[in-house]
Amino acid sequence: MRVEIWSDIACPWCYIGKARFEKGLAAFAHRDGIEVVHRSFELDPRRAKGDTAPVIDMLAAKYGRTREEARAMEEHVASNARAEGLGYRTEGRDHGNTFDIHRLSHLAKARGRQDELLDLAYRANFAEERSVFDADVLIALGVEAGLDEDEVRAVLADESAYADDVRADEREAAELGATGVPFFVIDRRYGVSGGQPAEVFTQALEQAWQGRALTPLGADDSPACDADGSCEVPSA
Repeated sequence: MRVEIWSDIACPWCYIGKARFEKGLAAFAHRDGIEVVHRSFELDPRRAKGDTAPVIDMLAAKYGRTREEARAMEEHVASNARAEGLGYRTEGRDHGNTFDIHRLSHLAKARGRQDELLDLAYRANFAEERSVFDADVLIALGVEAGLDEDEVRAVLADESAYADDVRADEREAAELGATGVPFFVIDRRYGVSGGQPAEVFTQALEQAWQGRALTPLGADDSPACDADGSCEVPSA
């Protein structure tokens, strides 16, 4: 059975949702029979490559908040991440265009190293002082994930490399009705939106495995990032 996950490295709920899904999968009796495929979804595709801004400044501008309010928003998200055992820095992170990261993810998929790359990229973006919008950082992450350095450099230097694959994923997300991420599709029969609790993912996998008619699972307001780049922030 296949689970496809549409996500963006810039999305904090994708970072959290990946961890929750993996916990849900670990609790699923037939987990060895599950194939997980990661798909591309850009939250800010119109942002120019190289145009980065501090996350706190971006949030303040996007939501019309003060820097203090934006910092509090980040702290709320951070508390959810830390509850899953994830590192999360609320200061010193950048926001930018993620197209190159998605292209590199498709190279990693072709080489069987996609999950390794995504874990490293999420950790670099949210927990470490490394900007995933810097080419040298992306090269280092690719090598850490087990990719050939020359091949990583070649892909990043050629803006057409894997570009069609990224666009195909994004078109497919739209066709499936995804308006935000993370978006999980189980065996092309059911979609789970947002960073749901681990037990919701386990329940969805169990129902899909048994071939029952699936009903919506989890809260409709589960936190996610919308296609316009807006990320829901949980209340205190």
